[in-house]
Amino acid sequence: MSQRLSMPEVAPAAYEAMLGLERFMRSSGLPKSTYELVKLRASQINSCGLCVDMHANDMKEAGESLERIFSVAAWRETSYYTDAERAALALTEEATRLADRSEAVPDHVWDEAAKHYEPPVLAALVMAIATINAWNRIGVTLRVPAGAYRPRGGQA
Repeated sequence: MSQRLSMPEVAPAAYEAMLGLERFMRSSGLPKSTYELVKLRASQINSCGLCVDMHANDMKEAGESLERIFSVAAWRETSYYTDAERAALALTEEATRLADRSEAVPDHVWDEAAKHYEPPVLAALVMAIATINAWNRIGVTLRVPAGAYRPRGGQA
């Protein structure tokens, strides 16, 4: 599999706009660990190898336990996540799999997330889910290969 094109090279303004969303997320009030869980789970659902690799490595670099990283796909069956993180992961799954059911994001999923996050942070969570889904669609469409990413701190 070879990469189809490089977004930073071909459309630098669009790429920079996406990076602007990432900058917003860093100051949004959404816990960084929650954002990383959201990014990893959506990337797994969307089969974006680049993003799964990147976000698992970022989580490891940030000090997340291997249990939390490896079990994100089975988060319902583990005890590694807080109630707030579970609500964020449930919302992530529903908002990522929009076409899978007639009610795309059921009220009970939204209500559970709203119990754990104040409106500005809940809005940031929605933006986080939308942003990673956009990155996933870019990566999958352009066939950006996994394996070359290394966290800023060094070794993956």
